[in-house]
Parts: sequence; structure tokens; C-alpha cells
Amino acid sequence: MTQWVSANQIRANFSALMSEMYQNEVPLYGDLINLVEDVNQATLNQQPELKVQLENTGELPRLSQERHGAIRLGTAQELSQMRRIFAVMGMQPVGYYDLVPAGVPVHSTAFRAVNAEDLNQSPFRIFTSLLRLELIENKQLRQVAEDTLAKRQIFTAGALALTEKFEQQGGLNQEDAQQFVNEVLETFRWHTEAPVTQEVYQSLHDQHRLIADVVAFKGPHINHLTPRTLDIDAVQTGMQSRGIPQKAVVEGPPRRKCPILLRQTSFKALKEQVNFSDAQGSHTARFGEIEQRGVALKAKGRQLYDELLAKARQLLGRAPDEDNAVQYEQILAETFAAFPDDYATLANQELAYFYYLPQKNIDYAVTAADLTTLLAQGIVKIEPIVYEDFLPVSAAGIFQSNLGEDGQAQYQSVSNKDIFEKCLGAKVLNEIELYAQIEQQSINRCLEQLNQQIVVKA
Repeated sequence: MTQWVSANQIRANFSALMSEMYQNEVPLYGDLINLVEDVNQATLNQQPELKVQLENTGELPRLSQERHGAIRLGTAQELSQMRRIFAVMGMQPVGYYDLVPAGVPVHSTAFRAVNAEDLNQSPFRIFTSLLRLELIENKQLRQVAEDTLAKRQIFTAGALALTEKFEQQGGLNQEDAQQFVNEVLETFRWHTEAPVTQEVYQSLHDQHRLIADVVAFKGPHINHLTPRTLDIDAVQTGMQSRGIPQKAVVEGPPRRKCPILLRQTSFKALKEQVNFSDAQGSHTARFGEIEQRGVALKAKGRQLYDELLAKARQLLGRAPDEDNAVQYEQILAETFAAFPDDYATLANQELAYFYYLPQKNIDYAVTAADLTTLLAQGIVKIEPIVYEDFLPVSAAGIFQSNLGEDGQAQYQSVSNKDIFEKCLGAKVLNEIELYAQIEQQSINRCLEQLNQQIVVKA
């Protein structure tokens, strides 16, 4: 019987090769990896309780290999084929992200594993955006963009053939799996040769830098890779001390004792040489990002987060940047004082998702109705379920900080989930439902273990 290579292993191999490739292409990313590793080790040494928490949730082994990347696609066909390729790696489309209201002409999803055990084995994610060509105002330029994208094939023949083979036989053997990873990697590689003239590139660039980044190249080069840190503020300071040009403001919630959702920063995009079809020029798009992940929030918690973030930005009066970074951080911290900052309260107020772990034997049967009491008595403890997804405002902020001052635009049209799913060829999964399933499974296991360990009194 043929032994298929697990999707987790294929995904892990691809993630490792992608990181190696990007480090060779963007050496500053290697410096960033070294900084993050130093900060993570120092944080674990200083916070032994955090190390225990990560051990309990299974996250500690994955920390050093954790990455997410981002790509930008140009057509529905590219998106649909990318979905099939990621399926070989056990990655499914999770969440719908509308970046158009923030002035970025794309809508997106995140391809990732969905099972907690699979995520701990390989937490690789790709934030995948589809360009909204209809938002190009100039009809003639829009046609040029459509024609240019129609001519390109971003996947190798080998990648497509092995994807089809996987779909037909239900897996890939060791040789095919390795070849598949090598073939798919070519899609994400940087190409200095551009298939358009410098004039066409500039016209696309003038519409929006991101449009030029998608249309003017042979493929969707990976535009950033993101390691996970345990202390993003230390990384932000460390970038400055190591001469890495960092973003002015950390996106997301403020620093907290109990991190929530996602905080992100980056080093600024690099200016790279490009050979257009008629001249030499340059392009600025690829950068290095860092993230700190916290507990996933329930609908009630997410609503509170969105309200407080909107309030902070309203009080600031304009988008955060280098000039008002200190002021924004202060406003953000003051505003988020309204968000509970201890795990027990987050659980009791139904604001966040947790794993439930039995700690003591009991002599009576229990149900889910007893959880609050069991937690208070120390019979059960909770550990945070890490947020595996993204934040539209933060994603737009990262995009804009690396697209320059003209990286934001105003669009009358807004993105549409139904249109995106039609292009994708599948429904996107609801991330809130996934977290709810993980928590419920944890509760069920916890109660089952407690009831199996009932100590009978003599």
C-alpha cells in the first residue's frame, strides 16, 4: 500500500523552503529572524509562566518555525488554482477580509490549517489577496491590466500536474511531495524581469502601487514573511537598535498582560531593481513583518475590540504615523483600559476562547453548567486559544506603510464576499465557528476526564 506524505509534512517542508528562499532574496529578513529568536528566548527566560502556558497549549515547539506570508493575485483563475494547491498542504480558506474601505483595492482570505493539532505541527499561513481590477478608473488602463494578466501563467506545469495527481489519488508519495514543494516554490519567487514597459508600470503605479505590484510582474512574489514573537515591543525597539528601518506604529491592540488577537509591525519595504521590457527601473513592495498573537475573541469580545479601536482612531483624528506615534500609543492604551486584562474575566464575561484543562480529581459528576465553579475552585484551569487569523485594519495599515504616502485611495465600490467566493470556487470558513469548535471539544474532553476520575468516598 502506498504511503502518502501527510499534508502537515508537506506544509512544513514548504514553509521551511519558503523562509530559506526569502532570506536569500531579502537578507534583512534573516536579520529579523535572528532578532525575533533573541527576543523570544529572553522573554521565555523572564516569564517562566508564559513558557508553561505555551507548553500546555502545544504552541512552544511550533514557535521557532511559525511563519505567515502574503501574496497578491490578479485573476479569479489564479485564486481558484491557488486554493487547489494549498489544499495539498492541508490549508483551507478561512475568513473574508475587505480592504477596499481602507483604500486598498483587494479582498482577501487566509489559507491555513484549521485543526488545533495540525496548526501546532505546522502553523504556516498565507494571507491571499485578489486584486479588484474593476476599481481601476481608467478604462483603457484597466484593459491593459486585464490583457497582461490573461497572458501569464503563475504556476509551473509540474505544480498543476502534481496537484491534479493529488486530487485523483488522494495523496502524494515522498518523491512527488518533494517535487510538488519545489514546483510550487517557483510561483513565489522574485523575478527581476517584468513583462510590461516602464510607462505601463508607471501608469499602474499612479493608480495604486499595489495594482502595479500585482499586474506588472510574472508572478505573485511573496511580499513578506512573518515570524511570531512573544514581545513585539521589544522587537520594535530592537529593530531600531540594530539598524533595521521599522514601521512607526505597531498595528492592533495595545500592550497588555493578556494579549488579545494580533499585533503586527514590519521593516519598511525595499527598493529593488526591475528590468522592464524597454528599460531598467525599480519597484518597492517586499518587506519583513513581525507578529505577536494573543487569545482569540468571541463575537462579543471582537465587537468591543472594534469599538475601542475605532474610538482610539477617532480621538487621534487621523491615521497613525511617525508624527503622532507616541500620542496614538497613549490614546490606545487609555481607550483599551475598558477591555478586561485577565484571563478569568475574559472567560467569565464570554469575551474570549479558551482550552479547559482538568487539574484535580473530584468525587461528584459535573456538567458544563459547573465550569465557572470548577474554575473558581482550581479543579479546572484555562489556557488561551491562540488567534490564528488576521485583522483587516491592521493588514491595511501594514500594506499602506509599505506602499508609501500614496498607498491609500478612496473607492466608491466595496468588496463583496459572494464575488470573492465565486472567484475562489469555494466558501470561506468562518473563523469564529472554528474557535468555538476547538473550545467546545476542549470542554467536552475536560468534563469527560473529570467524570472518569471520580474518586468514590469510602
